[in-house]
Order: sequence, then C-alpha cells, then structure tokens
Amino acid sequence: MQLDQKHRGFSFKKEGSLDMRMDLKQRLTAKEVVNTHSEKKLGTIFREYGEERSWRAAARAVIQSRRKKPIETTKELAHIIASKCKKSKKKLHPATLVFQGLRIFVNKELEAIQEGIKKAIDKVASGGLIGALSFHRLEDRIVKNLFREASRPIKKLVGMKEESFLPLLKLVTKSPMTPSLKERRENPRSRSAKLRFAEKL
Repeated sequence: MQLDQKHRGFSFKKEGSLDMRMDLKQRLTAKEVVNTHSEKKLGTIFREYGEERSWRAAARAVIQSRRKKPIETTKELAHIIASKCKKSKKKLHPATLVFQGLRIFVNKELEAIQEGIKKAIDKVASGGLIGALSFHRLEDRIVKNLFREASRPIKKLVGMKEESFLPLLKLVTKSPMTPSLKERRENPRSRSAKLRFAEKL
C-alpha cells in the first residue's frame, strides 16, 4: 500500500518527494537518479525498464530541466515529461512508463524477481505449487522463461553417457491467468496482472 502514500513518491497523481524506494534503508532514490545520471543512462532506464517509446525526448527533457534547478517532486517530474511526451495508444498519462522505469531501476525489481523465483524453486517441497503474479510484460517474461527453463528435462553426463532426468517443474498454467472484466472494473489495478503456476516435481 506504499504506492498510495504520497511521501513515498511512487505516484505522479499525488505531490511528494521523488523517493520510490521500497526499502527505505537503501540509499539510492529516484531523485538522485533523475538529478545525477547522464542523459544516456536515463534514456536506457526509460527504454528498457519503462518501455517508453519517447525515451530520448523524456531523457532530454529531464536534463534540460535540471540544468535550471534540481527536480524534487513527483508532480514536477510528471509535468516535465508530459510537456515533451504524448499519451500512449492506451491513453496512459505521458509520465506513466517513465515512473515505472524509475521505480524498477531504483528497487532492482527484475533482479529481485529472478532471485525470488529461483529460491522458490529450490525451497518448495515436491508436489508444492509456485505462483507468480506479475504486473507488466518485463516481469511476466522473466517468470515465463524461468518456469519454462525449469520444466525441461535435466540432462547430465553419467560416466561417458548423457542421460535425461525429470525436470524440476511441471507447468500448471501454459498461458497466464488474467482478471475477468468484472474484476478489472472493480479493481482497475488488476488490469495488467498475470498469474502463472508451476508444480515442483
């Protein structure tokens, strides 16, 4: 629920400091990123983590603005991005994907997902289920690939001969489960959710 706390800086709908840290003990904040990283680095963050098509324009706008004064708040950054980038085809606010990219980068979210899934596969008991709920394509792609890789037979060299052993997982959901129209209406935040399951063998 930290996403709804304006002082945590996750949402451009509420005025707050550009923080975006999930773990308040860590040092790096979104404010430091937008005010110190190079235009090239910002562009990479917006492109790779936010999947923002106008990543060049967004990065350039941040650099131009911070030359005049440091960028301090969520609404300030959103205004800067909105002045240079148009709404997407899905009619998202122009700053939506830039904020997503910054949040993912600051919290190393994709690395955390990889580590979490691998630990879950290792720790869960035989016959147990692993469920992974993702909220955008980058997350879902990692889950899908890790589950798929672990569901392939394991090949080992036994003596001079290669033998196949049971895979670690069996896919329970070949395609991800998605929310119904009713759920999306009642809970708009669920609209992009995808849930995948695998069974430990």
